[in-house]
Amino acid sequence: MKKTAVLLSLLFLCVSGFGQVTVVKAGRLIDPDSGTVLTEQKIMIVGDKIAAVGKELHIPADAKWIDLSDKTVLPGLIDCHTHVADGYSLGDDPFNSLKKTASAIALESVRNARVTLLSGITTVRDVGTYRALNDIALRDAINRGDIAGPRMYVAGAYITITGGAGAMTGQAPDIQLPWDLHYGEANSPWEVRQKVRLLAHNGVDHIKVLSTGAVLTHGSSPQSIEFTPEELQAAVEEARNFGLRVEAHAHNAQGIKNAIRAGVASVEHATLIDDEGISLAKQYGTYLDMDIYDEECIQADGKKGNLPADFLEHDREMGEKHRQNFRKAVAAGVKMSFGTDLGVCAYGTSPKQFAFMVKYGMTPMQAIQAATTNAADLLGHSNEIGSIKAGKYADMVAVSGDPLKDISALENIEFVMKEGKVYKSAGAAACAADVRQAPI
Repeated sequence: MKKTAVLLSLLFLCVSGFGQVTVVKAGRLIDPDSGTVLTEQKIMIVGDKIAAVGKELHIPADAKWIDLSDKTVLPGLIDCHTHVADGYSLGDDPFNSLKKTASAIALESVRNARVTLLSGITTVRDVGTYRALNDIALRDAINRGDIAGPRMYVAGAYITITGGAGAMTGQAPDIQLPWDLHYGEANSPWEVRQKVRLLAHNGVDHIKVLSTGAVLTHGSSPQSIEFTPEELQAAVEEARNFGLRVEAHAHNAQGIKNAIRAGVASVEHATLIDDEGISLAKQYGTYLDMDIYDEECIQADGKKGNLPADFLEHDREMGEKHRQNFRKAVAAGVKMSFGTDLGVCAYGTSPKQFAFMVKYGMTPMQAIQAATTNAADLLGHSNEIGSIKAGKYADMVAVSGDPLKDISALENIEFVMKEGKVYKSAGAAACAADVRQAPI
Protein backbone atom coordinates (compact mmCIF):
# COMPACT_ATOMS: atom_id res chain seq x y z
CA MET A 1 0.00 0.00 0.00
CA LYS A 2 2.84 2.39 0.85
CA LYS A 3 4.45 1.69 -2.52
CA THR A 4 1.18 2.46 -4.31
CA ALA A 5 0.76 5.72 -2.38
CA VAL A 6 4.30 6.79 -3.27
CA LEU A 7 3.73 6.01 -6.98
CA LEU A 8 0.46 7.98 -7.01
CA SER A 9 2.17 10.92 -5.32
CA LEU A 10 4.92 10.87 -7.93
CA LEU A 11 2.27 10.70 -10.66
CA PHE A 12 0.55 13.75 -9.17
CA LEU A 13 3.80 15.69 -9.19
CA CYS A 14 4.51 14.65 -12.80
CA VAL A 15 1.11 15.54 -14.24
CA SER A 16 1.06 18.82 -12.34
CA GLY A 17 4.11 19.89 -14.30
CA PHE A 18 2.58 19.20 -17.70
CA GLY A 19 -0.30 21.66 -17.79
CA GLN A 20 -4.00 20.93 -18.07
CA VAL A 21 -5.29 17.64 -16.70
CA THR A 22 -8.67 16.21 -17.74
CA VAL A 23 -10.37 13.47 -15.78
CA VAL A 24 -13.15 11.27 -17.18
CA LYS A 25 -15.47 9.61 -14.65
CA ALA A 26 -16.58 6.30 -16.13
CA GLY A 27 -19.57 4.50 -14.64
CA ARG A 28 -18.64 1.29 -16.45
CA LEU A 29 -15.35 0.82 -18.25
CA ILE A 30 -14.91 -2.06 -20.69
CA ASP A 31 -11.36 -3.43 -20.62
CA PRO A 32 -10.99 -5.53 -23.78
CA ASP A 33 -7.45 -6.58 -22.79
CA SER A 34 -8.82 -8.67 -19.94
CA GLY A 35 -12.38 -9.06 -21.22
CA THR A 36 -13.78 -7.53 -18.05
CA VAL A 37 -15.86 -4.54 -16.98
CA LEU A 38 -14.60 -2.14 -14.31
CA THR A 39 -16.85 0.21 -12.36
CA GLU A 40 -16.47 3.73 -10.97
CA GLN A 41 -13.17 4.37 -12.73
CA LYS A 42 -11.36 7.66 -13.18
CA ILE A 43 -9.31 8.18 -16.33
CA MET A 44 -6.68 10.90 -15.99
CA ILE A 45 -5.57 12.50 -19.26
CA VAL A 46 -2.60 14.79 -19.79
CA GLY A 47 -2.28 16.23 -23.28
CA ASP A 48 -3.14 13.49 -25.80
CA LYS A 49 -2.25 10.52 -23.57
CA ILE A 50 -3.78 8.65 -20.67
CA ALA A 51 -1.75 9.20 -17.50
CA ALA A 52 -3.56 6.88 -15.10
CA VAL A 53 -6.71 4.79 -14.64
CA GLY A 54 -8.22 3.72 -11.33
CA LYS A 55 -10.77 4.28 -8.60
CA GLU A 56 -8.47 6.28 -6.32
CA LEU A 57 -6.21 8.76 -8.05
CA HIS A 58 -4.55 11.94 -6.82
CA ILE A 59 -6.24 14.56 -8.99
CA PRO A 60 -4.84 18.10 -9.36
CA ALA A 61 -7.18 20.74 -7.97
CA ASP A 62 -7.48 22.52 -11.32
CA ALA A 63 -8.30 19.36 -13.29
CA LYS A 64 -11.22 19.53 -15.71
CA TRP A 65 -13.84 16.82 -15.29
CA ILE A 66 -16.04 14.96 -17.77
CA ASP A 67 -18.83 13.06 -16.08
CA LEU A 68 -19.68 9.78 -17.84
CA SER A 69 -20.72 8.08 -14.63
CA ASP A 70 -24.04 7.03 -16.21
CA LYS A 71 -22.37 5.67 -19.37
CA THR A 72 -20.42 2.67 -20.54
CA VAL A 73 -16.97 3.79 -21.69
CA LEU A 74 -14.92 1.87 -24.24
CA PRO A 75 -11.65 2.43 -26.07
CA GLY A 76 -11.98 4.30 -29.34
CA LEU A 77 -13.09 1.82 -31.99
CA ILE A 78 -10.86 0.71 -34.87
CA ASP A 79 -12.11 -0.19 -38.36
CA CYS A 80 -9.43 -2.19 -40.19
CA HIS A 81 -10.99 -2.04 -43.67
CA THR A 82 -12.14 1.37 -44.87
CA HIS A 83 -12.03 3.55 -47.99
CA VAL A 84 -12.41 6.95 -46.37
CA ALA A 85 -10.35 8.72 -49.05
CA ASP A 86 -12.54 7.74 -52.03
CA GLY A 87 -14.98 10.62 -51.98
CA TYR A 88 -18.66 9.81 -52.43
CA SER A 89 -18.45 7.27 -55.21
CA LEU A 90 -17.15 3.97 -53.85
CA GLY A 91 -20.51 2.34 -53.15
CA ASP A 92 -21.53 3.21 -56.71
CA ASP A 93 -19.86 2.54 -60.05
CA PRO A 94 -16.09 3.26 -59.86
CA PHE A 95 -16.45 5.00 -63.24
CA ASN A 96 -17.82 7.97 -61.28
CA SER A 97 -14.22 8.66 -60.23
CA LEU A 98 -13.55 9.62 -63.85
CA LYS A 99 -16.10 12.43 -63.61
CA LYS A 100 -14.11 14.21 -60.88
CA THR A 101 -10.65 15.55 -60.37
CA ALA A 102 -8.42 14.09 -57.69
CA SER A 103 -8.85 17.36 -55.78
CA ALA A 104 -12.64 17.03 -55.84
CA ILE A 105 -12.45 13.50 -54.46
CA ALA A 106 -10.01 14.57 -51.75
CA LEU A 107 -12.30 17.40 -50.66
CA GLU A 108 -15.34 15.10 -50.63
CA SER A 109 -13.36 12.81 -48.35
CA VAL A 110 -13.10 15.49 -45.67
CA ARG A 111 -16.73 14.84 -44.79
CA ASN A 112 -16.13 11.08 -44.87
CA ALA A 113 -13.42 11.46 -42.26
CA ARG A 114 -15.54 13.64 -39.99
CA VAL A 115 -18.63 11.43 -39.94
CA THR A 116 -16.49 8.31 -39.48
CA LEU A 117 -14.92 9.83 -36.37
CA LEU A 118 -18.29 10.95 -34.99
CA SER A 119 -19.60 7.39 -35.34
CA GLY A 120 -17.02 6.31 -32.75
CA ILE A 121 -14.26 5.08 -35.09
CA THR A 122 -11.14 6.85 -33.84
CA THR A 123 -8.67 4.84 -35.95
CA VAL A 124 -8.93 3.33 -39.43
CA ARG A 125 -6.75 1.22 -41.66
CA ASP A 126 -7.64 2.68 -45.07
CA VAL A 127 -6.93 -0.09 -47.54
CA GLY A 128 -6.69 1.58 -50.92
CA THR A 129 -8.09 4.34 -53.08
CA TYR A 130 -8.68 4.62 -56.82
CA ARG A 131 -6.90 7.98 -56.93
CA ALA A 132 -3.49 6.98 -55.67
CA LEU A 133 -2.00 8.84 -52.70
CA ASN A 134 -5.20 10.78 -51.86
CA ASP A 135 -5.29 8.82 -48.61
CA ILE A 136 -1.79 9.99 -47.66
CA ALA A 137 -2.86 13.61 -48.08
CA LEU A 138 -6.02 13.02 -46.01
CA ARG A 139 -4.05 11.26 -43.26
CA ASP A 140 -1.55 14.09 -43.07
CA ALA A 141 -4.25 16.79 -42.97
CA ILE A 142 -5.88 15.02 -40.02
CA ASN A 143 -2.53 14.61 -38.26
CA ARG A 144 -1.81 18.32 -38.68
CA GLY A 145 -5.19 19.20 -37.18
CA ASP A 146 -6.41 20.85 -40.37
CA ILE A 147 -9.55 18.70 -40.42
CA ALA A 148 -11.35 16.34 -38.05
CA GLY A 149 -11.09 12.62 -38.67
CA PRO A 150 -9.91 9.29 -37.32
CA ARG A 151 -6.26 8.40 -37.05
CA MET A 152 -5.49 6.92 -40.46
CA TYR A 153 -3.05 4.19 -41.46
CA VAL A 154 -3.04 4.20 -45.26
CA ALA A 155 -2.06 2.00 -48.22
CA GLY A 156 -1.58 4.69 -50.87
CA ALA A 157 -2.94 2.55 -53.72
CA TYR A 158 -4.03 -0.94 -54.64
CA ILE A 159 -1.32 -3.29 -55.90
CA THR A 160 -3.15 -5.36 -58.51
CA ILE A 161 -2.70 -7.07 -61.86
CA THR A 162 -3.58 -5.39 -65.15
CA GLY A 163 -7.37 -5.33 -65.32
CA GLY A 164 -7.61 -6.90 -61.89
CA ALA A 165 -9.54 -6.28 -58.70
CA GLY A 166 -9.35 -2.65 -57.61
CA ALA A 167 -8.19 -1.51 -61.03
CA MET A 168 -10.11 1.05 -63.08
CA THR A 169 -11.54 -1.29 -65.72
CA GLY A 170 -14.24 -1.44 -68.37
CA GLN A 171 -13.22 1.59 -70.41
CA ALA A 172 -12.43 1.33 -74.13
CA PRO A 173 -8.94 -0.02 -74.94
CA ASP A 174 -7.80 3.28 -76.45
CA ILE A 175 -8.59 5.28 -73.30
CA GLN A 176 -5.39 6.29 -71.50
CA LEU A 177 -5.88 6.56 -67.76
CA PRO A 178 -4.07 9.19 -65.70
CA TRP A 179 -1.09 7.92 -63.67
CA ASP A 180 -2.96 7.84 -60.36
CA LEU A 181 -5.61 5.43 -61.66
CA HIS A 182 -3.13 2.68 -62.54
CA TYR A 183 -0.38 3.52 -60.07
CA GLY A 184 -0.24 0.06 -58.44
CA GLU A 185 -0.42 -2.13 -61.55
CA ALA A 186 2.09 -5.00 -61.38
CA ASN A 187 2.46 -8.22 -63.34
CA SER A 188 5.47 -10.08 -61.99
CA PRO A 189 7.23 -10.55 -58.67
CA TRP A 190 9.75 -7.86 -59.56
CA GLU A 191 7.06 -5.39 -60.61
CA VAL A 192 5.30 -6.08 -57.31
CA ARG A 193 8.53 -5.33 -55.45
CA GLN A 194 8.97 -2.09 -57.40
CA LYS A 195 5.46 -0.93 -56.45
CA VAL A 196 6.07 -1.76 -52.79
CA ARG A 197 9.30 0.24 -52.89
CA LEU A 198 7.56 3.17 -54.54
CA LEU A 199 4.73 3.18 -51.99
CA ALA A 200 7.17 2.89 -49.10
CA HIS A 201 9.07 5.87 -50.49
CA ASN A 202 5.81 7.85 -50.61
CA GLY A 203 5.16 7.20 -46.94
CA VAL A 204 2.43 4.56 -46.71
CA ASP A 205 1.75 2.67 -43.47
CA HIS A 206 0.97 -0.76 -44.97
CA ILE A 207 0.60 -2.53 -48.30
CA LYS A 208 -2.63 -3.75 -49.94
CA VAL A 209 -2.49 -6.53 -52.53
CA LEU A 210 -5.40 -8.20 -54.32
CA SER A 211 -5.05 -11.96 -54.48
CA THR A 212 -8.35 -12.63 -56.26
CA GLY A 213 -10.96 -10.90 -58.36
CA ALA A 214 -13.52 -8.56 -56.85
CA VAL A 215 -17.25 -7.97 -56.62
CA LEU A 216 -17.16 -4.23 -57.38
CA THR A 217 -14.80 -4.27 -60.39
CA HIS A 218 -15.87 -4.46 -64.05
CA GLY A 219 -14.51 -7.49 -65.90
CA SER A 220 -13.44 -9.20 -62.68
CA SER A 221 -14.76 -12.23 -60.83
CA PRO A 222 -14.48 -12.90 -57.08
CA GLN A 223 -14.01 -16.57 -58.04
CA SER A 224 -10.80 -15.89 -59.97
CA ILE A 225 -7.21 -16.10 -58.73
CA GLU A 226 -5.18 -13.08 -59.83
CA PHE A 227 -1.77 -12.68 -58.17
CA THR A 228 0.35 -15.83 -58.15
CA PRO A 229 1.85 -17.23 -54.93
CA GLU A 230 5.26 -15.93 -56.07
CA GLU A 231 3.90 -12.40 -56.53
CA LEU A 232 2.23 -12.46 -53.11
CA GLN A 233 5.45 -13.69 -51.50
CA ALA A 234 7.38 -10.90 -53.21
CA ALA A 235 4.96 -8.33 -51.76
CA VAL A 236 5.32 -9.67 -48.23
CA GLU A 237 9.10 -9.97 -48.41
CA GLU A 238 9.62 -6.52 -49.89
CA ALA A 239 7.18 -4.89 -47.47
CA ARG A 240 9.01 -6.52 -44.58
CA ASN A 241 12.22 -4.85 -45.77
CA PHE A 242 10.53 -1.51 -45.07
CA GLY A 243 8.89 -2.54 -41.81
CA LEU A 244 5.44 -2.73 -43.42
CA ARG A 245 2.69 -5.33 -43.13
CA VAL A 246 0.59 -6.63 -46.01
CA GLU A 247 -3.14 -7.25 -46.19
CA ALA A 248 -4.59 -9.28 -49.05
CA HIS A 249 -8.04 -8.90 -50.59
CA ALA A 250 -9.27 -12.42 -51.33
CA HIS A 251 -12.67 -14.02 -51.99
CA ASN A 252 -11.76 -17.30 -53.70
CA ALA A 253 -10.74 -20.16 -51.36
CA GLN A 254 -7.44 -20.91 -53.12
CA GLY A 255 -6.56 -17.23 -53.37
CA ILE A 256 -7.11 -16.96 -49.61
CA LYS A 257 -4.77 -19.89 -48.95
CA ASN A 258 -2.13 -18.48 -51.31
CA ALA A 259 -2.16 -15.21 -49.35
CA ILE A 260 -1.96 -16.92 -45.96
CA ARG A 261 0.97 -19.09 -47.06
CA ALA A 262 2.72 -15.98 -48.41
CA GLY A 263 2.66 -14.51 -44.91
CA VAL A 264 0.16 -11.67 -45.09
CA ALA A 265 -0.94 -10.09 -41.80
CA SER A 266 -4.62 -10.33 -42.71
CA VAL A 267 -6.98 -11.60 -45.36
CA GLU A 268 -9.67 -9.09 -46.29
CA HIS A 269 -13.18 -10.42 -46.92
CA ALA A 270 -12.15 -14.13 -46.84
CA THR A 271 -15.60 -14.71 -48.31
CA LEU A 272 -15.33 -18.29 -49.58
CA ILE A 273 -12.72 -19.56 -47.14
CA ASP A 274 -12.82 -23.34 -46.75
CA ASP A 275 -11.90 -25.60 -43.85
CA GLU A 276 -8.28 -25.84 -44.97
CA GLY A 277 -8.08 -22.05 -45.18
CA ILE A 278 -9.46 -21.69 -41.66
CA SER A 279 -6.91 -24.21 -40.40
CA LEU A 280 -4.09 -22.36 -42.19
CA ALA A 281 -5.19 -19.00 -40.78
CA LYS A 282 -5.06 -20.44 -37.29
CA GLN A 283 -1.69 -22.11 -37.95
CA TYR A 284 -0.09 -18.94 -39.35
CA GLY A 285 -1.74 -16.53 -36.91
CA THR A 286 -3.32 -14.67 -39.81
CA TYR A 287 -6.17 -12.29 -39.04
CA LEU A 288 -9.41 -12.62 -40.96
CA ASP A 289 -10.99 -9.21 -41.57
CA MET A 290 -14.50 -10.17 -42.69
CA ASP A 291 -16.96 -7.44 -43.71
CA ILE A 292 -20.20 -9.33 -43.13
CA TYR A 293 -22.55 -6.33 -42.89
CA ASP A 294 -21.99 -4.55 -46.22
CA GLU A 295 -23.98 -7.19 -48.12
CA GLU A 296 -27.03 -5.33 -46.80
CA CYS A 297 -25.91 -2.17 -48.57
CA ILE A 298 -24.96 -3.92 -51.82
CA GLN A 299 -28.37 -5.55 -52.07
CA ALA A 300 -30.19 -2.35 -51.11
CA ASP A 301 -28.31 -0.39 -53.79
CA GLY A 302 -29.11 -3.12 -56.29
CA LYS A 303 -32.83 -2.86 -55.62
CA LYS A 304 -32.61 0.90 -56.15
CA GLY A 305 -30.84 0.40 -59.46
CA ASN A 306 -27.68 2.09 -58.17
CA LEU A 307 -25.26 -0.75 -58.94
CA PRO A 308 -24.21 -2.13 -62.33
CA ALA A 309 -25.70 -5.51 -63.25
CA ASP A 310 -22.31 -7.23 -63.42
CA PHE A 311 -21.55 -6.22 -59.81
CA LEU A 312 -24.82 -7.76 -58.65
CA GLU A 313 -24.05 -10.92 -60.61
CA HIS A 314 -20.63 -11.16 -58.89
CA ASP A 315 -22.32 -10.80 -55.53
CA ARG A 316 -25.07 -13.35 -56.11
CA GLU A 317 -25.36 -15.92 -53.29
CA MET A 318 -22.06 -14.84 -51.72
CA GLY A 319 -23.51 -12.96 -48.75
CA GLU A 320 -24.88 -15.88 -46.75
CA LYS A 321 -21.85 -18.07 -47.55
CA HIS A 322 -19.65 -15.27 -46.25
CA ARG A 323 -21.56 -15.06 -42.98
CA GLN A 324 -21.61 -18.81 -42.41
CA ASN A 325 -17.86 -18.95 -43.04
CA PHE A 326 -17.46 -16.15 -40.50
CA ARG A 327 -19.32 -18.32 -38.00
CA LYS A 328 -17.01 -21.27 -38.72
CA ALA A 329 -13.88 -19.13 -38.34
CA VAL A 330 -15.07 -17.76 -34.99
CA ALA A 331 -15.86 -21.27 -33.73
CA ALA A 332 -12.39 -22.43 -34.81
CA GLY A 333 -10.71 -19.69 -32.79
CA VAL A 334 -9.10 -17.86 -35.71
CA LYS A 335 -7.85 -14.32 -35.03
CA MET A 336 -10.59 -11.91 -36.10
CA SER A 337 -10.47 -8.15 -36.57
CA PHE A 338 -13.19 -5.59 -37.23
CA GLY A 339 -13.34 -4.42 -40.84
CA THR A 340 -16.40 -3.14 -42.67
CA ASP A 341 -15.32 -2.09 -46.20
CA LEU A 342 -16.64 1.33 -45.22
CA GLY A 343 -17.63 3.25 -48.31
CA VAL A 344 -19.66 0.37 -49.68
CA CYS A 345 -22.07 1.36 -46.93
CA ALA A 346 -22.54 5.01 -46.00
CA TYR A 347 -19.77 6.64 -44.02
CA GLY A 348 -20.60 6.72 -40.34
CA THR A 349 -22.28 3.30 -40.34
CA SER A 350 -19.36 1.06 -39.29
CA PRO A 351 -20.88 0.19 -35.88
CA LYS A 352 -23.85 -1.51 -37.57
CA GLN A 353 -21.58 -4.49 -38.21
CA PHE A 354 -21.30 -5.37 -34.50
CA ALA A 355 -24.82 -6.80 -34.39
CA PHE A 356 -24.05 -9.05 -37.36
CA MET A 357 -20.83 -10.29 -35.77
CA VAL A 358 -22.81 -11.30 -32.68
CA LYS A 359 -25.62 -12.81 -34.76
CA TYR A 360 -23.08 -14.99 -36.58
CA GLY A 361 -21.22 -16.41 -33.62
CA MET A 362 -19.30 -13.87 -31.57
CA THR A 363 -20.04 -12.86 -28.02
CA PRO A 364 -20.47 -9.10 -27.55
CA MET A 365 -17.07 -8.96 -25.83
CA GLN A 366 -15.42 -10.77 -28.75
CA ALA A 367 -16.95 -8.30 -31.19
CA ILE A 368 -15.66 -5.38 -29.13
CA GLN A 369 -12.22 -6.99 -28.86
CA ALA A 370 -12.16 -7.38 -32.65
CA ALA A 371 -12.47 -3.58 -32.93
CA THR A 372 -10.06 -2.73 -30.11
CA THR A 373 -7.30 -5.04 -28.86
CA ASN A 374 -7.31 -7.34 -31.91
CA ALA A 375 -7.42 -4.46 -34.37
CA ALA A 376 -4.59 -2.66 -32.59
CA ASP A 377 -2.52 -5.85 -32.69
CA LEU A 378 -3.17 -6.30 -36.42
CA LEU A 379 -2.05 -2.72 -37.06
CA GLY A 380 1.06 -3.19 -34.93
CA HIS A 381 0.10 -0.35 -32.58
CA SER A 382 -1.02 -2.12 -29.41
CA ASN A 383 1.26 0.12 -27.37
CA GLU A 384 -0.67 3.21 -28.51
CA ILE A 385 -4.32 2.26 -29.07
CA GLY A 386 -6.86 -0.49 -28.44
CA SER A 387 -7.47 -0.12 -24.71
CA ILE A 388 -7.73 2.55 -22.04
CA LYS A 389 -4.39 2.21 -20.28
CA ALA A 390 -1.69 4.56 -19.03
CA GLY A 391 0.65 5.64 -21.81
CA LYS A 392 -1.81 5.10 -24.65
CA TYR A 393 -3.62 7.74 -26.67
CA ALA A 394 -6.69 9.14 -24.94
CA ASP A 395 -9.13 7.63 -27.44
CA MET A 396 -12.49 6.65 -25.95
CA VAL A 397 -16.18 6.48 -26.70
CA ALA A 398 -19.25 6.17 -24.49
CA VAL A 399 -22.80 4.90 -24.83
CA SER A 400 -25.88 4.64 -22.67
CA GLY A 401 -26.83 1.13 -21.69
CA ASP A 402 -24.68 -1.97 -21.75
CA PRO A 403 -23.32 -3.15 -25.12
CA LEU A 404 -22.41 -6.50 -23.54
CA LYS A 405 -26.15 -7.11 -23.15
CA ASP A 406 -27.27 -5.32 -26.32
CA ILE A 407 -24.45 -4.83 -28.81
CA SER A 408 -26.62 -2.51 -30.92
CA ALA A 409 -25.98 0.17 -28.28
CA LEU A 410 -22.74 0.81 -30.19
CA GLU A 411 -24.77 2.13 -33.11
CA ASN A 412 -25.53 5.21 -30.98
CA ILE A 413 -22.19 6.51 -29.74
CA GLU A 414 -22.87 9.56 -27.57
CA PHE A 415 -19.35 10.64 -26.68
CA VAL A 416 -16.18 10.59 -28.77
CA MET A 417 -12.70 11.58 -27.61
CA LYS A 418 -9.60 11.24 -29.73
CA GLU A 419 -6.16 12.10 -28.37
CA GLY A 420 -7.69 13.92 -25.41
CA LYS A 421 -9.97 16.14 -27.51
CA VAL A 422 -13.74 15.84 -27.32
CA TYR A 423 -15.39 15.65 -30.73
CA LYS A 424 -18.86 14.60 -29.62
CA SER A 425 -20.43 15.11 -26.21
CA ALA A 426 -24.22 14.98 -26.58
CA GLY A 427 -25.68 13.53 -23.39
CA ALA A 428 -22.42 13.80 -21.48
CA ALA A 429 -22.18 16.34 -18.66
CA ALA A 430 -18.90 18.24 -18.73
CA CYS A 431 -18.03 19.51 -15.27
CA ALA A 432 -15.98 22.41 -16.57
CA ALA A 433 -16.88 24.84 -19.33
CA ASP A 434 -13.42 24.89 -20.90
CA VAL A 435 -12.80 21.19 -21.44
CA ARG A 436 -11.24 21.11 -24.89
CA GLN A 437 -13.84 20.70 -27.60
CA ALA A 438 -12.21 19.94 -30.90
CA PRO A 439 -13.41 21.68 -34.07
CA ILE A 440 -15.69 19.66 -36.31
